[in-house]
Amino acid sequence: MNASLSAVLSAISPLDRALAAPGQAHLDMLTKPQGSLGRLEELALQLYMIQGGAKPQADPCRVYTVAGDHGVVAEGVSLYPQEVTRQMVLNFVGGGAGINVLARTTGAELFVVDAGCLGGTFDEHPNLIQGKVAPGTANLAVGPAMSIQQCEAALQLGVDLADRAHAEGVRVLGTGDMGIGNTTPSTALYCAYLGLDPDGMTGPGTGLDKAGVGRKVEVIKRGLTANAAAIASGDPLAILAALGGYEIACLAGLILGGARNRQLVCVDGFISTAACVAAWKLAPASADYTVLAHVSAEPGHKLAVAKMGKTPLLDLGLRLGEGTGAAIAMFLLRSAAAIYNDMASFASAGVSTAD
Repeated sequence: MNASLSAVLSAISPLDRALAAPGQAHLDMLTKPQGSLGRLEELALQLYMIQGGAKPQADPCRVYTVAGDHGVVAEGVSLYPQEVTRQMVLNFVGGGAGINVLARTTGAELFVVDAGCLGGTFDEHPNLIQGKVAPGTANLAVGPAMSIQQCEAALQLGVDLADRAHAEGVRVLGTGDMGIGNTTPSTALYCAYLGLDPDGMTGPGTGLDKAGVGRKVEVIKRGLTANAAAIASGDPLAILAALGGYEIACLAGLILGGARNRQLVCVDGFISTAACVAAWKLAPASADYTVLAHVSAEPGHKLAVAKMGKTPLLDLGLRLGEGTGAAIAMFLLRSAAAIYNDMASFASAGVSTAD
């Protein structure tokens, strides 16, 4: 790994667990039975610890929706043609996609990032970041999707996105993705990193029927075989390069950069969680700075989440990606911070405590 990325990894430290006691004590003094606000209290405490014991703040919050194309689409793993990736980037820029609507509703900033779309550069737009590492990955079913150098460039792009947000005062990041065929590399990454079986992990993605899912399983198995040396090495970077995608590696870098900067990262669904697993394998302490927004409707997601030891916030049957679940969960983070900061204590409100 290059020196710049190594420095990022070495700068990620676990949360100071000594902060848990005073943070929890404050929550327990508020006018409610202890623990009665459940996961909101957990989120408030996580924000408090990430922010070093200051009053937790969830704003400003920003979603990065990162796009890339995949050579494995040539294997017929998606119902949609590959040009939809590029068309959806234009839809994001135009403000018409699901993530646009939900980011506006939640009050989150939204930036769209071209990390590896087919074709040339897009027309400039203030909410579009031109970060193309290469125009699409190679076919993971026959060999590595990316070179190590390309994967490092995509990771660095994500770190730079986190740094840009940090410099602009953003406290909470959200991960979003766009890439036709990207449930295939994500599933392969789950299998390689977590020792899961493609038969149980592979889902319909954009809507494949049973036969289509079966073909997708075989493609993933071929990819795991073609990249067996990288997997056997146990090197998280080599595995990400062999099986991942530019948007997935970029999102992993965003999570790593956010952890280094002490920003909470709200992780979206199936693809974003694969990026989260890659970040976790590269820097285990990065897990302290992430929250999984929701359980994806992709059937393998629950298996992967169980392996990670994480509990997602929401279960709404979402499977769109784009950062939609992350945007919704940001409202919960804002609510958690408000509870910590704005609720009265028993003493200030003159309310008797429990015996």
